[in-house]
Amino acid sequence: MKDKVRRGGGKNQAKTDVISLTGGKEAVGMKQDEDTSFPVKIQGAGVEPFELQVHGFWLVQDAVMTLLSRDEVCPRSSLSLSLAGTTLDPLAQLQGIKGLKPGAILRLVEEPYTARSARLHLARVLELLRTSGPQDALREGRSPSVLETLTHTQTPDSSLPNGKSLKRSLSNTKTETTNQDVAPPEYLLPGSSERPLMGLLPQSSQPEGPGYVKDLSLSCWDPPPGHRKLQGDFLYITVVTTEGRRCDVTSCPKGFFLNRSTQDVFDPRPAQSAPVCHSFTDLLCHISPAFKQSFTTLKNRPQLPPVEVMPTPYHTLSWLGPPCASRTHKNTFSRLGVDEPPATQAPDWNEEMQAARDLPLGSLEERLQRDKALLQVNSAFVRAVAQGAETVVDGFVESVNGNPEDPAFLWGGLFMSQGAASVMFGGERGRRAAQRLELKGVQAYSNIEGQQGLHTLPTAIVDYRGVRLSAQGLAPGLEGSGQDQATTPASRGLLYGVNAGPQESPQRRRLLELLAHAAKSLCLQRHVVVTPNNHQVPLFTSVDAQGLLGADGRFYILDVFRTFPADANFCPEAETDSQTVGGEEERNKSCEEEDEEKKGSIEVGWPRDYHSALPKSFPHGLCRLRPELVQAFIQHKHCQFTQRVREILDDNGGFEECAAASDSRSTMAVRAACKEVGSVSDIIFEMRFNPNVFSPGVSFPAVESKSMKLQETLQREAASFIITHQIPAFVEYCQQTNEAPMDGATLKQALHQRGINLRYLGHVMKTISQSEYKERLRHIMRLVAGEIFIRSTRRVFTSFLQGVDVPSLSAAVSHFLCCLLVPHFTPTPVGEETKKKSRRRGRGAGASESTPWSTLTGAELWNLVCQDAVETYNICDSLGSGPNHLVEQYGLQKLSLLREFCLKTGVQLRLRDYVLDNQNKAPIGPDDVLNIFPVVKHIHLPTVDASNAHRAAQTSIQKGLLDQAHEHLKEAAYLFGRVCDDLHPEACYCHSLLAKVAYLQGKPAEARSVQLKTVVISERVLGFDHPNTIQQYALLGVYMFAGGETALAQKCLLRARLLTLTVHGEDHPFIATLDSCLGLVLTGEQKGQYLKNALRLNTSFFGATNLHTALNHHLLAQWMCSKGDYRSAMTHEKEALTAFTSLFGEDHSQTRCSQEFLSTITKQAVKVERSLRQAGADCTEQEVECITPTTDTVLEQMVLVTGIRRLALSDRFQEYKQKHQELKAAVAKELGFKLVNGLWTVDEAEIISDLETGCGKEAENGGSSAVGNASESQQEQPVEESSAAVVSANGHEVEPAEQKTDSEDGDRAASDAEVQVVNRESEVQTVNGESEVQTVNGESEVQTVNGESEVQTVNGESEVEVVNGESEVRATGEETETSTANGELKSDATADEMRSESDEVNGKVNVAVDDVLTSPSVLKRKGTWADIVSNAAGDKDAAVNGEKDAVTANGAAEE
Repeated sequence: MKDKVRRGGGKNQAKTDVISLTGGKEAVGMKQDEDTSFPVKIQGAGVEPFELQVHGFWLVQDAVMTLLSRDEVCPRSSLSLSLAGTTLDPLAQLQGIKGLKPGAILRLVEEPYTARSARLHLARVLELLRTSGPQDALREGRSPSVLETLTHTQTPDSSLPNGKSLKRSLSNTKTETTNQDVAPPEYLLPGSSERPLMGLLPQSSQPEGPGYVKDLSLSCWDPPPGHRKLQGDFLYITVVTTEGRRCDVTSCPKGFFLNRSTQDVFDPRPAQSAPVCHSFTDLLCHISPAFKQSFTTLKNRPQLPPVEVMPTPYHTLSWLGPPCASRTHKNTFSRLGVDEPPATQAPDWNEEMQAARDLPLGSLEERLQRDKALLQVNSAFVRAVAQGAETVVDGFVESVNGNPEDPAFLWGGLFMSQGAASVMFGGERGRRAAQRLELKGVQAYSNIEGQQGLHTLPTAIVDYRGVRLSAQGLAPGLEGSGQDQATTPASRGLLYGVNAGPQESPQRRRLLELLAHAAKSLCLQRHVVVTPNNHQVPLFTSVDAQGLLGADGRFYILDVFRTFPADANFCPEAETDSQTVGGEEERNKSCEEEDEEKKGSIEVGWPRDYHSALPKSFPHGLCRLRPELVQAFIQHKHCQFTQRVREILDDNGGFEECAAASDSRSTMAVRAACKEVGSVSDIIFEMRFNPNVFSPGVSFPAVESKSMKLQETLQREAASFIITHQIPAFVEYCQQTNEAPMDGATLKQALHQRGINLRYLGHVMKTISQSEYKERLRHIMRLVAGEIFIRSTRRVFTSFLQGVDVPSLSAAVSHFLCCLLVPHFTPTPVGEETKKKSRRRGRGAGASESTPWSTLTGAELWNLVCQDAVETYNICDSLGSGPNHLVEQYGLQKLSLLREFCLKTGVQLRLRDYVLDNQNKAPIGPDDVLNIFPVVKHIHLPTVDASNAHRAAQTSIQKGLLDQAHEHLKEAAYLFGRVCDDLHPEACYCHSLLAKVAYLQGKPAEARSVQLKTVVISERVLGFDHPNTIQQYALLGVYMFAGGETALAQKCLLRARLLTLTVHGEDHPFIATLDSCLGLVLTGEQKGQYLKNALRLNTSFFGATNLHTALNHHLLAQWMCSKGDYRSAMTHEKEALTAFTSLFGEDHSQTRCSQEFLSTITKQAVKVERSLRQAGADCTEQEVECITPTTDTVLEQMVLVTGIRRLALSDRFQEYKQKHQELKAAVAKELGFKLVNGLWTVDEAEIISDLETGCGKEAENGGSSAVGNASESQQEQPVEESSAAVVSANGHEVEPAEQKTDSEDGDRAASDAEVQVVNRESEVQTVNGESEVQTVNGESEVQTVNGESEVQTVNGESEVEVVNGESEVRATGEETETSTANGELKSDATADEMRSESDEVNGKVNVAVDDVLTSPSVLKRKGTWADIVSNAAGDKDAAVNGEKDAVTANGAAEE
């Protein structure tokens, strides 16, 4: 793939790629790091001299590790560096070494081996000799990268042994081979129902590795006897060369040499004339000429980029395995024994994790080292958890507690347990929920910034073969806590919790300070509970949590599974509990008063029109609210708070008068508003939640009764907020976007971002079924129904596997899948067929004939699944009576269900085509089930600095500062490379955004290079068929087309369509996007098939007057014109014109543009008709003049269809344009720029007209971005307008008189820009009553639109303080957007009034940035064509949580 980046036949490919795929860490860097890099020369150790680029901040050992990965050095090891004869200290920094300067000569020195380093050297040799490819990744259950195979071009010289010749030959032949059309196979044509799987994972283009040696194993004389160990012998190895020669090799401190041993005689003396070689491969080259030739070829083969060969931090499951279950060749190297690590002491995972957390954070370099160390420790921990689960469940580890109900295991430094099934929490379902919530609690405490003193144990949960295990590192200093029951809790280190008892110490005070800080960040309220001993205990957490002082001196918090507030929608039994005890007043209350309170408490908090059949019971008692929901609800309450303050002030004389008087009215207004919205404080707005409310068995003192009632009310309101606000907001989002969720993973992600738990899937289904746009939301209804079905199936499958013994696993899993997917499937009676198979395998039919799992039928399984779905999701008869009902009712594909099932359970199937409708024969057999892999859930560690740079880039994109955004993205990409070698989901989104920005800047070659890397990262980190991978393939197709590589563009788009058909099916809005692109790049009748299918889909999903549909009509009209069918073209363009007229009105530029194109078509049709009549019947079709779009026009249309041209269009920008349309019309008569109230604006109508015609300088320059044509002095480049190139009818080459070549093309880059302050200073914007304050990179942003003011915080804490009624707003979490009255409770004031009042009311907004991982969906979301020509979309209210057309906390605009 490295070669694919550098070769190319397009006109833009002559440009040098800015970012090389092979330079992951060094490709893009920050200026300070570039300044410290310099070249040095490397010599010695038998390698050819070469030059190495090093960085001054590197340690010597970093340089050595880089050298060991170089082709010139690999597989040598045990090397050190020396300068001028002095060996360098491995821990010394290069910039601090005296005499080390650019061009200095560093020598490699061969160090003596130890027994361990000798084994490591052999492992490196074997790693090099093994041929690793997609098949090996599949065999190990990892998601492979198939991009290299897809884009590989076979050439006559592809078998050349010299890698450089191979690169040169590919470069020379690319133009000839990539511009030929690729005819789509029939199964990829619109309307095809065939879903083959074999095309998903094409065979690798890498040649099969040659046989380097016949055999390589430990000698029969190994291990060395005692007297030979004392003389330095480490290992004895037997080698059988391809020539048939058998040799015995000795490993010693100096290296490797041949000894005189034979198969029958032990003689460890060195053979005559046998050299001692430091590298094992040097010795093999000496004894085998064939090995030397093969090894030379291996060293010269084209090198894959690091993102393809480096191991991913976490295992990404592939649900499909290789086509052949068995190995195609023997494993020559497995008997060498170096793969198995020697038995060493188990790692202390907790100490390693905490040591990494305690690393310094002072400088950027220190933070990068800390982030990398944390990621490495956590990924190693997760790998150990997966291995431990397999070892434990397979029965190789004995329980340490001897309790069959709750067994616990110690393995590899891990404590693994299933957890006790508590009746109070709901038995088995409750136990699994507790394990999942414990992980979420650990994640929440780990995410708190500035919390260096409070620690959590490394935690993960793993599902394997139906068993869920919770794995943790061993807590320090707790092993002896149970030895002496007489000791006090304090002496055992228990400082906090209901069982800690009363105590006072400096350590306890410090722990309470840490917990108080954490409670503030998590919005938890301090409260008091009553223990069974009648002691009152103050808590900052749930009642289960315990605070410990470990033997290592660190504070730990454990048992945090009830950290978040309870979900009152699923707590019916707690509605009537009195929850308060203790105190004489409570005991003396009359029974009548208590009954009245109970009756009243049932109604308080629920909305009056709340008819959702809630609260109701749930199968387990651990239903908690998500942290995203808590933050969204706090935003919602704050909006109510500010609105109420404004209303009260208006009733008391108006805001201006109250602000000027500085009297008590402001204070009283704030107090009244606090009381009404339920603030826990009556003087400031502050929302906190008690996690123990609605928890059974928890009692509170009588003095807390008022607070408890408030908490119950708040939590009921928060629960109802899901039903009344969040679910409708999700449905509306899905209705408007063409990038709606495509599979279960993306559906879950979209719901969780809005704080909607998956137990609400039934309510989502009900909301969609009651929507007037039910038909347009059928793809979401399909996903929801499939997710309900698969999740219920997984729970049934879990219990099903409990009764299956290991030898029957493959047969049991295949039987279960047949019962699940084949209607009315009945198991084959155990008869002659089973006996024949058994005899054929050489054994008699065993006891498995009568196992319970084999008697399961399809009808029984379906009843179990439906019963679980009714209990969990409260749906009745939605799943029907069998799998065919799902297919007919919702359009679900059985193949998609099979994929979802495998990904959720860890089952891997053989790669072949499955026919799932055959009732006579089982479609899936035991041989098709290749493996079951552990599915691990773990915490995600943020890459803080890289994420900050990424968010800063998104903010710059919103402001239109493309140059600044490009710099931020290069910085972020460099930082991701430093921390995680780019193998991280957010690094994938960052590179995708970098490619878009590079393209918009007129750098298609750089965009293509970066996008190639993006696709590989997505395939390996997210999955080869993940929806994000599909989107990245579509974008890569556009960049390939921009470079003139039409055939590769077609391959990428067809690959995206194949994956989409497998994952979801054809009935999805994104298929319309892909078909529009395919209709633009293909030729012939297939072009029309794809365009017509895209029009059909867009019409059904978005309606006839939607801009997606209008664009499709225009593309079809364009295609009809290219065929000469002007009558049909007129029909489609009339439809487009009707849509534009209804959306924008007759005077809009887009409507006029469509009218002009329709006029052009009409004139051409009349001309053709006249010529046909004059020529008579002898006229041939060749005489018809056709309108053919230029390549640049097609490219611009692809860019619009895929959303590249609109990265992030903010609402305030839209509203600004709509409110000042008349002002801009006046400016249009001038040069295009005018200063209006301190803002640079530009003539919108003129620019949109230019961009819609698709001509002028941009078309002449080969479709490069208008940004490239702008003056270099224009730093402010709004993406919205520079990218709004709607290439319409007049971009075609038929009527030159109608083409516009306005001179204003170079001015597009600065159109309609808001005022932008680049150097991170506060930015104030006031236009006709609008006031907006913005800062970049986490500084405060106050924004007033339509008389309302918003304060945006980026994942941090927002504080609003107001004099005379101090109003302090605190909100933390993800994607927060808090609406205040301009930070000073000012609302309907004009801009002038706001400026004058800002000196009178001392309000301020302090925004602290909380670094949380950027939401992937925000980064992936693109705009629609509607926003490009948009004065018709209308104003949309900003949702309180940034879900609906709002600027989110992550700095990107969401639809």
